[in-house]
Amino acid sequence: MDLNDLRQIIDSADYEIIHALRNRMETSARIAEYKNERGLPVYDAARERQKLSDICDKAGDDLSVYAAALYSLIFEISRSYQSKIINEPSKLMENILSAIDMTEKEFPRRAVVACQGVEGAYAQIACDRLFDIPNIMYMNNFEGVFSAIDAGLCRYGVLPIENSTAGSVNKIYDLMMRYNFNIVRSVRLKIDCNILTKKGTGLSDIKEIYSHEHAISQCTDFLKTLKNVIITVCENTAVAAKIVADSDRCDIAAISSRSCMSLYDLSCIAEAIQDTGNNYTRFICISKNPEIYPGANKTSIMMVVSNKPGSLYKVLSKFFALGINLVKLESRPLPDRDFEVMFYFDLETSVYSSQFAQLICDLDGLCEKFKYLGSYTEII
Repeated sequence: MDLNDLRQIIDSADYEIIHALRNRMETSARIAEYKNERGLPVYDAARERQKLSDICDKAGDDLSVYAAALYSLIFEISRSYQSKIINEPSKLMENILSAIDMTEKEFPRRAVVACQGVEGAYAQIACDRLFDIPNIMYMNNFEGVFSAIDAGLCRYGVLPIENSTAGSVNKIYDLMMRYNFNIVRSVRLKIDCNILTKKGTGLSDIKEIYSHEHAISQCTDFLKTLKNVIITVCENTAVAAKIVADSDRCDIAAISSRSCMSLYDLSCIAEAIQDTGNNYTRFICISKNPEIYPGANKTSIMMVVSNKPGSLYKVLSKFFALGINLVKLESRPLPDRDFEVMFYFDLETSVYSSQFAQLICDLDGLCEKFKYLGSYTEII
C-alpha cells in the first residue's frame, strides 16, 4: 500500500472514533441526568480507576501508556460535560459574579497604596503606572505590604512577582499562602540596571556594591568583570541608592534605576548593565476585597493537589479540555508538609466566558485546597 492508502485507513478509523465519541458523550449526558436526579456526584474515583485499569489491560503492554493518557483526557472531558449539564451551583462563582457587579466600571485614578522600599523603588514606578495620583505608604518588607492590606490601612498594595531574567520572587509566593487578598491588576515594567555612585567616584574606585538580590542576579555578567568588589544584598534597589547617598564613603555604589540618580543626587557611571536588554519585572496590584474591573482576561489561582501520580495532570487536562491557556505554573513547598507543594497558575481567559465559569465549578473536585486569587487586566 502507498501513503494515500494508509491515510484512507486512518480516515476511516477517525470516523469510527468520532462516531464512538458522540455515542459516549450522549450516554454521559444520560448518566449526568441520572446522577442529578439522585444527588450523586459527577466524579466517581473508584469507577474511573477500575475503568482505566481495564482499558490498559485491553490495550496491551505496547499501547497501555498511550491508552492511559488518552482515556484520562476523555474522562476529564466527560466530567466537564456532565457538570455543564447538571450545572452544579458554585458559591465561588456566585461571589465572582457579585464582585463584577459591585466593582466600579473604571479603575481608580487615586488611592492609598502600600509599596516595599523607599522613594525611587521600582514598585513606586509601577505604582505610578497603575495610578494617576497614588498616595504611597512605604513598607520595610514585602510582608508589610500584605499586612497593611489585611489591616485595612490602605486599599491597594503593589508587589513584584516575577522577573524575565531572575525568575519568580519566591518570598511573594510564600506570603500568598499566608494572607487573604485579591489581585485586581498587574503591570509589566522594563528594568534597566545602572551603577550609581557619589559624584567623582569612578568604576575602578568601587569596593562594595549594594542592591536587591534580584537586581544582582540580573547583572551577573557585568559583575564578573569587577575584581575584588564586595556585593551586598539589601532590601530594595532604591534603598541601595539611598545607602550610597547617605554614606560618607566614596568607594561604594548601588545597582539601581535612573530615577534614583536624580532623586538622590548620584552619578550614573555604567548604564543598562543587566545581562539582557529584554528585562522586565511583573508587578501585581492587590486589595483586601474582591474587585473585578471590565475587560478582566487573566486569572490567578493557587491549589494543593493530592500527592499521587497524575494529580497535577488532571488539573492541566481540565485547562486543555476547556481551551484555557496556561501562561504560568509555579510551585512552592508547603511549610507544614513534607515534600508537598502549593501550585500557582496564571490563566488567560475572559472572566465572562462560559469556559471560565465551568472551570471554577469543576476545580474544587480536582484538588485538596483551592484558592482563587483574582481576575484582572495586565498593563504592558
